[in-house]
Amino acid sequence: MKGIFAVILIFALAGSMVGCMTPLTDAARRGDIQQVKALLDSGANIHEAGGDPSLTPLNWAIAYRHFDTAKLLIERGADVNRVGYIYTPLIHAVQAGDIAFISLLIEKGANVNQSDGLGITPLMWAAHDRKTAIVYLLLEKGADLEYAIIACEKNIMYWWRSSVEACLAALKPIKAKQDKIAQQKEKEQEIARAKEIEMLKAKEIEMQKAKEMKEIIKEVVAETAKTQKQETKSSVIQSDIDRPSFNQSERIMRDDDLAVIIGIEGYQSLPKSDYSYDDAKLVGDYVKALGFKPRNIELLLDERATKSAIEKIIKTWLPNKAKPESRVFVYYSGHGAPEPKTGDAYIVPFDGDPNYLSDTGYPLKSLYDTLAKLQVAEVTVILDSCFSGAGGRSVLAKGARPLVMMTEGFVLPQNIAVLSATLGTQISTSSPEKGHGIFTYYFLKALKDGKKTIAEIYEYIKPLVEDEAKAINVQQSPSINPEPEKLKGKFGLRK
Repeated sequence: MKGIFAVILIFALAGSMVGCMTPLTDAARRGDIQQVKALLDSGANIHEAGGDPSLTPLNWAIAYRHFDTAKLLIERGADVNRVGYIYTPLIHAVQAGDIAFISLLIEKGANVNQSDGLGITPLMWAAHDRKTAIVYLLLEKGADLEYAIIACEKNIMYWWRSSVEACLAALKPIKAKQDKIAQQKEKEQEIARAKEIEMLKAKEIEMQKAKEMKEIIKEVVAETAKTQKQETKSSVIQSDIDRPSFNQSERIMRDDDLAVIIGIEGYQSLPKSDYSYDDAKLVGDYVKALGFKPRNIELLLDERATKSAIEKIIKTWLPNKAKPESRVFVYYSGHGAPEPKTGDAYIVPFDGDPNYLSDTGYPLKSLYDTLAKLQVAEVTVILDSCFSGAGGRSVLAKGARPLVMMTEGFVLPQNIAVLSATLGTQISTSSPEKGHGIFTYYFLKALKDGKKTIAEIYEYIKPLVEDEAKAINVQQSPSINPEPEKLKGKFGLRK
């Protein structure tokens, strides 16, 4: 109520002080646009106070609704935010109710949230006067709705209760509508975020499933490849040596005895070594039947038998496991190759290349040197391979010729014996009828038939291998190092 009395007093004083006005403020109050132009042209101060000391020419023109005069003053540089005693030009315009002029003031920089001397903003005056169109215009231009509602609720301007209620009745529904829109928008954003998260989760699940499916396909392909390698023998060819069985009384192997079995049939980039996979797998079954513990058997087949894998087993696994009383059994079935320049013999790993043997092959000399350093009771080496480069289980560098003579025989320690499939210049052959390499077949048959030592096995299989090789027009004679006479009673595999 005090605010209303203050406003009435302002205009009462303004009316009583007309005689104190300057020529410019008087002309603006009267709306004499020509006089205003003339006075401004003659140098009158556009912001000079007159009548009421704080009321500028712009405030007078708007208060008395002389909008053409007010536009002229704005065009000539009048400050659109200068307070006239209490009110700003924008509040005067809101009270006048001219939307077009309000828009002009805002366009020229009038602050929509600048309050009067009592803290009343243009929006509050528009709501108080129930000027709905102006309320929405001011809100559109950035008027602070929340401040206006709080100020009205606290009645900082000392309005009549009905005036306060009018202000709140105009503003609160708008606030409620805005809040509802904001809540709806937030809800929509939450739903959108939830959908996005769900899509990301679904994508992750899909990617994981694709990865798992890829692994499954990879495993199936690998298993199929293995099955294809074995299907001829397992489904068609049955041999009399395929199922090893030894009584406890026939076993001599102890807990510390070790076996390394390597078989490579399908090479990474070389022709197959027929039946080497099956031969090695069956030898693995035999050593288990002979009493070797599964934990002491290393079986490397095809793609597992890389150069690095072979070196790791021979150079690290064996020395770490070996004990002074251990018997060591080493079997290899696969390609061998000679180095053309030196005549040195190499085992060809799964990833080996006969053109680069020094880098990709495993030297037979290195095998024997490592085995010789083992502090063990006995080492038995069985080689179903050949190293002449003349064919069979042997390969040769491109452009090289098979060697007529191999490097001189290795001098082996007394605790090592080597039984090989061939003599130096021969080739190791296989039997499609038996589904095995000829040498490995008769080696295992000798064990099954009761031959106990390497020397006994050699004497048993030598004529049998030679005869079967001759039947297919091949020369193949097993060899043993050292001489059989020196091995009598030693290097036993069974009782």
